[in-house]
Amino acid sequence: MAATLLHSPTLNSPTIHRLPNGLTIIAEQMPLEVVNLNVWLNVGSVVETNEINGMAHYLEHMVFKGTKNLKSGEFERLIEAKGAITNAATSQEYTHYYITTAPRDFAELAPLQLDVVLNAQIADEAFERERLVILEEIRRSQDNPRRRIYSRTMETCFNTLPYRRPVLGLTSVIEQLTPQQMRDFHSSWYQPSNMTAAVVGNLPVEQLIEIVAQSTDSQITSLSSSVTENLHPEAQFNTIVRSEYEDESLQQARLVMVWRAPGLKDLDQTYALDVLALILGQGKISRLFRELREEKGLVSSISASNSSYNIQGIFSISAQLPVENIAEVEEIIINHLRQIQADSITETELKRISTQVANRFVFSNERPSDRANLYGYYYSQLGTLEPALNYPSYIQSLDSVEIQQAAQQYLSCDAYGVIVVKPTV
Repeated sequence: MAATLLHSPTLNSPTIHRLPNGLTIIAEQMPLEVVNLNVWLNVGSVVETNEINGMAHYLEHMVFKGTKNLKSGEFERLIEAKGAITNAATSQEYTHYYITTAPRDFAELAPLQLDVVLNAQIADEAFERERLVILEEIRRSQDNPRRRIYSRTMETCFNTLPYRRPVLGLTSVIEQLTPQQMRDFHSSWYQPSNMTAAVVGNLPVEQLIEIVAQSTDSQITSLSSSVTENLHPEAQFNTIVRSEYEDESLQQARLVMVWRAPGLKDLDQTYALDVLALILGQGKISRLFRELREEKGLVSSISASNSSYNIQGIFSISAQLPVENIAEVEEIIINHLRQIQADSITETELKRISTQVANRFVFSNERPSDRANLYGYYYSQLGTLEPALNYPSYIQSLDSVEIQQAAQQYLSCDAYGVIVVKPTV
């Protein structure tokens, strides 16, 4: 079954094709001499139990350690021999693998990508060797100040949701994992019915679909039931929750303020918060940047973001600043929120944001890899491309009252999380 989205912007014209085995292929021809294949799986750290935390990321490494048809390292060698590129990433809610090739090489290399993903052998010796690599990666992440602050932010924001756990896992857990546990995990989750293959480049759509389709087993598989089905958003903060740490590696303090926000399951509630993040702390003309850095010099940097995970999101404001400015900066941030909640934003600001979002959408669609990422992420997470392709329209349809209401509903001035990390004196 294939269908072209009829109401998407003229910039994009992807075709969606679903195979009998459950694999969804999203294909689009783009007149650049390159093809990008992005394979997305709905498996990340949120589907793990505490006993196997880190398994999804560990498996991402093991996928490249060989199949019945490919020896360990052979996939990378064949890719590099063609001048192609490959990489992978694991997050809380997905794992994705990609290759970027010349169009003439795509029919040869695409089957290799699907082979390593679907048919990883996970041999015992390779598993033990890679365990050392994973443990070293965990150690390095713990030595990284930015990652430490992120971990503390997630732990402060979420009490029960698995987003609070590290994607890399804990050393104590990784040390106990077995190859058979990983083989079982792979067998359960790495199935065509749990995959989206987004492919964009300079080959006819029919050819792109055919190459990917022929690279997968036609067997129809069943999928493990996701543990996320029983997870629900946590309640909003009902007071100010403060966490304070010292970090000897820092030269300046870090201040992070967080609010629990809607997730992808409530996507229509996220757009106004995206606008608020742009207005408050994205770019040199954002409100907080202008006052706190340019006018008063109280911070070295400041930013705001609205991150939408499936079950729940996080609205955050982060600053790097001298320790003595922490209290004043927090107060100014809260005053900005109070002002927006009382008076909303100006039409000039809203128009600027709408233009900015629309332009960013165009700029982020320039390369095949950009579009394959866009299609793979949204379809794997939501089962549709409509929100991705029409994102600028949703932003442009918002009015100042909706922005104000979102600030009132989700960004309480009296209840939020605060993470302060100070340099060791």
